[in-house]
Parts: sequence; structure tokens; C-alpha cells
Amino acid sequence: MADGFWTIATDLSVARRAGKIALIVGTVLMAINHGDHILKGDMDLRAILKCLATYLVPYCVSTYSSVMAVRDRTQTLEPDA
Repeated sequence: MADGFWTIATDLSVARRAGKIALIVGTVLMAINHGDHILKGDMDLRAILKCLATYLVPYCVSTYSSVMAVRDRTQTLEPDA
């Protein structure tokens, strides 16, 4: 049977891939959604938390997608007995 979700999600290769994607996608989204506040220097705690969430969402999506892909591949390679 395939590994558990958290085992795959915390695998170093999955975490690195998700981190790279989150850095790229999160930066683009942060610039679009919060760029004006950053340029004005108008960042309070609420805005900072929103920026962190902007990076967290693509990280979670990438991790979930990787876990599902690994599970699908593992199930394909392990025929039912």
C-alpha cells in the first residue's frame, strides 16, 4: 500500500519542490495583491500575515499535488493481489 499522506508530504524532495514553487508563485501573487502596500511602506501585522498566507497557499497546493502523484504512481506499480 502507498505511504501515508504526511510521510510523502514531508519527504525532502516534495518539500523542496513545493518550496520552490511557493517562492515563485507566492512572489508573483504578493506583488499583484500587496505590492502597493509594500511600496508605500504601509505594512501592518495584518498585511504581513496576508503576505505569509500568499506563500503558504501555493506551498500547500504543490505539496498536495505531489502527494497525489506519488500515490497514483505507487498504486500503478503495485498491482492488486
